Amino acid sequence: MQGIGKILIDEQTLMERISEMGEEISKDYQDKDLVVIGILKGAVMFLADLVKHIKLPLTMDFMAVSSYGRSTHSSGVVRILKDLDEDIEGKDVLIVEDIVDTGLTLNYLADNLLSRNPKSLKICCCLDKPSKRRVPVKVDYVGFTIPDKFVVGYGLDYAEKYRNLSYICVLDDDNIE
Repeated sequence: MQGIGKILIDEQTLMERISEMGEEISKDYQDKDLVVIGILKGAVMFLADLVKHIKLPLTMDFMAVSSYGRSTHSSGVVRILKDLDEDIEGKDVLIVEDIVDTGLTLNYLADNLLSRNPKSLKICCCLDKPSKRRVPVKVDYVGFTIPDKFVVGYGLDYAEKYRNLSYICVLDDDNIE
């Protein structure tokens, strides 16, 4: 596809790791009241594939937050664009995010959700970019640790494009404004 660079994680590798993560989450949440919260829009593809591999009853809800706008760098200002539909008090909550880099968005989100008194709160991400971390965030389930490159595909976008790719790749610098 025009505008993209090297494939970082191919579709088969993604699916294998997501299956493993689903098995691990299934074991950890046995006999618990699991609420999986997908962070829109980026985590949709990852969330859909992940929950297929979680072999226990769960409920799903969604939040939409923004700290990027149309940029490749986080502004540090987090806005909640869509809040949860259900109450999470007393429930075991798993935040499912596409990528963790600065940690600013997830740190804000975790604090916000903890104020709603869940029984537990854990974080699951497809991609972790620890070299960009500005605030500490404990990520409990990590699909892949990646280098400091701007990536697209499998839900991740640049200016709302490339989310539909079935793999994750580096965006060519020529395409970044």
